Amino acid sequence: MATPPQASPGYSRTITPQMDSLSSKPDQSAMSPAPPTISSGAPRFPPPISQQDQIPSPSIKLPTMLSPANGVKTGSSVPHLSTPPGPPVFASPVRPAAVPFRTSPATPQPVAFSSASSLPTSSPPYFSNGSVELQQQLPSAIEEPVPDGKSPCVLFSAHKVLKHKKQANVPSLGFGVLVSPGRDTSPGPQVIQRDPHRCHDCGAYSNLYSNILIGSGQWQCVICGNLNGSEGEYIALSKEELRNFPELSSPLVDFIQTGNKRPSFVPVTDSRTSAPVVLVIDECLDEQHLQYLQSSLHAFVDSLPPTTRIGIILYGRAVSVYDFSEESIASAEVIPGGASPTQEALKALIYGTGISLSPMHASKEVAHLIFSSLRPYKLNVPEASRDRCLGTAVEVALAIIQGPSADFSRGVVKRPGVNSRIIVCAGGPNTYGPGSVPHSYTHPNYPHKEKTAIKWMEHLGREAHQQNTVIDILCAGTCPVRVPVLQPLAKASGGAFVLHDDFGEAFGMNLQRASARAAGSHGLLEIRCSDDILVTQVVGPGEEAHIENHETFKNDLSLCIRMLSVEETQCFSISMENRHDIKSDFVFFQFAIQYSNVYQADITRVITIRLPTVDSVPEYLQCVEDEVAAVLIAKRTLLGAKSHSDAIDMRTTIDERVKDIALKFGSQVPKSKLRRFPKEISLLPEFLFHLRRGPLLGNIVGHEDERSVLRNLFLNASFDLSLRMVAPRCLMHREGGTFEELPAYDLVMQSDTAVVLDHGTDVFIWLGAELAADEGRSAAAVAACKTLAEELTELRFPAPRILAFKEGSSQARYFVSRLIPAHKDPPYEQEARFPQLRTLTTEQRTKLKSSFIHFDDPSICEWIRSLKVVPPEPI
Repeated sequence: MATPPQASPGYSRTITPQMDSLSSKPDQSAMSPAPPTISSGAPRFPPPISQQDQIPSPSIKLPTMLSPANGVKTGSSVPHLSTPPGPPVFASPVRPAAVPFRTSPATPQPVAFSSASSLPTSSPPYFSNGSVELQQQLPSAIEEPVPDGKSPCVLFSAHKVLKHKKQANVPSLGFGVLVSPGRDTSPGPQVIQRDPHRCHDCGAYSNLYSNILIGSGQWQCVICGNLNGSEGEYIALSKEELRNFPELSSPLVDFIQTGNKRPSFVPVTDSRTSAPVVLVIDECLDEQHLQYLQSSLHAFVDSLPPTTRIGIILYGRAVSVYDFSEESIASAEVIPGGASPTQEALKALIYGTGISLSPMHASKEVAHLIFSSLRPYKLNVPEASRDRCLGTAVEVALAIIQGPSADFSRGVVKRPGVNSRIIVCAGGPNTYGPGSVPHSYTHPNYPHKEKTAIKWMEHLGREAHQQNTVIDILCAGTCPVRVPVLQPLAKASGGAFVLHDDFGEAFGMNLQRASARAAGSHGLLEIRCSDDILVTQVVGPGEEAHIENHETFKNDLSLCIRMLSVEETQCFSISMENRHDIKSDFVFFQFAIQYSNVYQADITRVITIRLPTVDSVPEYLQCVEDEVAAVLIAKRTLLGAKSHSDAIDMRTTIDERVKDIALKFGSQVPKSKLRRFPKEISLLPEFLFHLRRGPLLGNIVGHEDERSVLRNLFLNASFDLSLRMVAPRCLMHREGGTFEELPAYDLVMQSDTAVVLDHGTDVFIWLGAELAADEGRSAAAVAACKTLAEELTELRFPAPRILAFKEGSSQARYFVSRLIPAHKDPPYEQEARFPQLRTLTTEQRTKLKSSFIHFDDPSICEWIRSLKVVPPEPI
């Protein structure tokens, strides 16, 4: 799949936002583990097959993918804020138009060093590659070209694979793939309402590359070469008949188990509208924070579907569980917060006369009454020292969701078809009860208590995951929340942890988007590939699953990952290497995702990809995807950045990576010992430069807690959001309400323009001083910029904060610090990136230089040259 074009030298594009919405919406302001031992075994192949019985795989055209993470609407409706306001709904995605900078989207690209894996592969799959031997054993097979499969859910770092192990396994530029198991497709995948055909030997699925005996219906596995039966289903008179089977004509198919095996399956019911959502709210807030929170909560309940069941819990020194049976007053059951709730207290709560969970159509007015009754914290105690029993409150919320079935947790547990959700609204740390830490860091036993609290929170998160409940923690305010303690609770349950400046607009949007996220459950990702390829590392929201399939499949050596939840916004980064020199012309990859979707149906999504192999390094570099490679490199690098000192080390690692790529793949500069960075991947240094000085590894974000949250979000984020977090997207406003996409260099700061900078979790609107002086033009420009910012991020989770400021203001440093400094580069290099500069007069150039905020940071060319590497063209 071609990735969206990125701002780069030689490319720009024009964008027109949907301005109609302005009238209806108010303004918004670790080293990789060594490859395990490999069990050897001779591949077994079937006898030769006659020509007339053999069918090749048909060619197919793949649908393109629209990603909510990139702000493009899909079929699902997402509620919008009323107070505070949310982003407008647009009829169409951003419209690109061709102009200068780069004329085509980048091609895929490899990955790099083997850093510490969050999902160590203790037993990598070992397969027999039947691609070459298959053709030898089937000399009479019909020879028709079969296109290499592509899928919007799978993005490889390169469209081809190097044959030679020594070249392919260069650690600075490796090979890998980004897999998005829950990503929606438009149009949707082929749906098959029957069990799939699987290889009896290795467990792989039949696919469009399988060789079929049309006379007997047998098919040959592309992974191990085994010949398998199809119970007569693939028997056909001609090869055209077999193309009616979706799995034999499409690289991506969904197998679904329907009513005959799941009597409770109701295909028309979206269980997102009935799964409970429990709000766990901090009641130790000052008046200003509470007012913003109340506004966000009122808007939240107004946005919920009428069938959604909601629960409301407050926590401070005690836990208050609100009762929806009282229609005229806010009434709550109170449970002590100093220890985990007793079974007697939970039984009294669950079996009592009160109603703790109620559908919105019956309880909206009561919910508004409860939120209006909240009062600010009255005692004269600092924010960080107030008693908050967050751990106990989450335990109570889990018990309410589980209901009476909690009594039978040691026996038969009911299995909900979709994840329930707990959303914690926190304004400070957990300082009371289980999982708490002392109020002060100076406590003599703080390190031990923090370590104990982290383990307890992680255990609670795992319990929630086992109960199919996702815990999202949304924090806001100025009080440190002790991120290392709370983050494991969200992570272990499959939820998100997000920090906000306050409980206002961005918090309110994330509150709504958290509850509206479609979350599948019981997810399992199986990775199978040709015997030539070794999976070395997996990074993402899951853990290695040890599943014994030997009774069903004798040689199933697939790598299995248990997913904590299955959502569109998630992604797995998978690094691979060559086991040995590849002799075949193709290698095969198959990804199988098993999960229960939001409609309570059991889905098996199978994605099969075939990539050609090449001997030529230049040919390989030409098919490298700069954007995918940059994201893969960034995810592996961020694994090692667990502290500020680690982040500094990782910046050095990036420097070494650029030098090694130039040494191994670059060209020798004539009459010099220096090497030039390969021109085929000239965008990669730009992405890595953004990474090393941006918020993930640089010093732009002030507090280490904020950087830690961003890194954890990045490691699990979708490709679209990950790419934006690495390299910002820069859009300059033009007359007529259009926008031109330009490279994110400080040369865009021209006083007569307005600029939008999308950096994933933050969107900045910069207004030049000359434009700001003209009230009429500046008002129109700001309105257009806000509309575009809302359009780009309307379905992104977490919702970014949108900040607007004028040139020369103190806040402008947020914007400038994320741009690549280029004002010190020679004029010819500046004009190579910005052809528009050639038309400026001397006076205009002088005015442009005076608008720069001067930092000591080197430009990208200076950085590359400091590494003893010659920059690629056109950098």
